[in-house]
Amino acid sequence: MVRCDGAPSRTLYTRIMQTGRASKTALRVAIRRAAHQLMEQPRILDDPIAVPLLGSGFARDMERAMHKVARDFRAFMAARSRFVEDRLAEAVANGVWQYVILGAGLDTFAYRNPFPSLRVFEVDYPATQDWKRTLLHNAGICLPENLTFVPLDFEHRALGEGLAGAGLDTDQAAFFGCLGVVPYLTRDAFRATLSTIAQLPAGTGFCFDYTFSPETLSPRRRVVFDWLSHRVASAGEPFRLFFTPEKLEAELVSSGFRDIDQVGAKELYERYFAGRADGLKLSSSDLGKLATAWV
Repeated sequence: MVRCDGAPSRTLYTRIMQTGRASKTALRVAIRRAAHQLMEQPRILDDPIAVPLLGSGFARDMERAMHKVARDFRAFMAARSRFVEDRLAEAVANGVWQYVILGAGLDTFAYRNPFPSLRVFEVDYPATQDWKRTLLHNAGICLPENLTFVPLDFEHRALGEGLAGAGLDTDQAAFFGCLGVVPYLTRDAFRATLSTIAQLPAGTGFCFDYTFSPETLSPRRRVVFDWLSHRVASAGEPFRLFFTPEKLEAELVSSGFRDIDQVGAKELYERYFAGRADGLKLSSSDLGKLATAWV
């Protein structure tokens, strides 16, 4: 079943975007994910919602995202989403029926969810969620009954409090996905998030991406990092938190996680790109990894 809410006002939509309170980086990610649907076959991530969600208002941005120079970024955005959803499928196969998307942005999983019994909780800033609901309405995409929006600022409200108020069953395991968020958090907010998730029952999983500490990067990769860092900072969302693989694992272990694994560009290539005829690949200037940890 689905529900179609009343239309958010165009005035609200304009105000959100003009004040910049909705995530500009979330828009860029969504544009690249949509461009992947139009440009590559076979798709790493098959997402029939990505293009209609954006609508016609972002045609110029889409054109730039489809340029061959942007191809590596498209590939990475598709691969990391596919990876999280593959790990989610493992959790569902093991009986997990709650999925929390932290910093959901314009993520589309809830609107193409293949698991009828899976409850989805989208956690993000209220302004970003208002903006997303406007885009959904304009695209004629209704809200699934098993979706709950959780308006929350990680830096100012406890994640556990927000999820409990939204109806997450804390006596049952849950799976958490978190893409493109950790580098923007303070260390305190990240540790608080780990602590909240680690308190849930065994079988709970957390899958996220993170960025390497810049001082550990080679000169060539540091150039790419500096360019990207400047881009996100100019959008009002600067990078703040970085890790080495060893320090990240120590953070996870100290918070109570076990069965930790980390994958980088090489593993993602072998999993999703090997043997492609079109040469789609990940950039050799990889700046981080994807991590999955289980309680």
